[in-house]
Amino acid sequence: MHVTIIIPARYESSRYPGKPLAMVGGKIAIQWTYEVACRVRSATDIYVATDDERIRTAVKAFGGKVLMTSGACKNGTERVAEAVTACPSIPDIVVNLQGDSLLIPYWFIDELINFMKTGPFAEVATPVLKCDVESYRRFLNDRRNGRVGATTVVSDSRKKALYFSKEIIPFLSCEDLLLTVPVFHHVGVYAYRTPVLKDYCKWTVGPLEKAEQLEQLRFLEHGQNVHTVEVDSRGFDFWELNNPEDLAIIESIIKKQNG
Repeated sequence: MHVTIIIPARYESSRYPGKPLAMVGGKIAIQWTYEVACRVRSATDIYVATDDERIRTAVKAFGGKVLMTSGACKNGTERVAEAVTACPSIPDIVVNLQGDSLLIPYWFIDELINFMKTGPFAEVATPVLKCDVESYRRFLNDRRNGRVGATTVVSDSRKKALYFSKEIIPFLSCEDLLLTVPVFHHVGVYAYRTPVLKDYCKWTVGPLEKAEQLEQLRFLEHGQNVHTVEVDSRGFDFWELNNPEDLAIIESIIKKQNG
């Protein structure tokens, strides 16, 4: 089964312009993400998809492959869908690895692909990570300081997403409730069967997607199931580069993981 990882990357960002080229631990952010993708055993091809010449040049400099897309893409999923049409071979499964997920453990992606290959039939799936107390407090700290940070998700008993939000859901009156009512961090990776990407680009942007600025809500608003796959961090700390303030957190995690 042909699996292609596509890393959508744009230079312009309302929260963090130039984020893919931000220096973190001696490398640019997009290089960290690309190197994670290279460790995924089940990937056939890996590309960065961008409309920006600065990003293309930077990726080529570290030996990465690039697919150029138009500037009309509204989000990463649309950019991935456009990039797929330029792939030398049309894949069976497409993985959208967000460029700001530079600390993502490679096995999250392997487990996601394995789910798509062997689990119950799913057209869209995404990994989720149960928050520990430290990561939950980071979520709270972002909200208290007026920052829009990571995304959370709630799912039904069949592990199908009910809703994604940039707020912390479900609401907990105290952190002790984490033991019985877990909060799940939505990891910025998606696996799709190729045909559903064509459908996605035909669908209109709904009010929830527009309000939250979360591309995955378009699937839910149009009745498409998004399966959630719970992953295990195996002791590794995971955080995304959403705001400039995240750089210090990520730098400290990299130093800790590298001893």
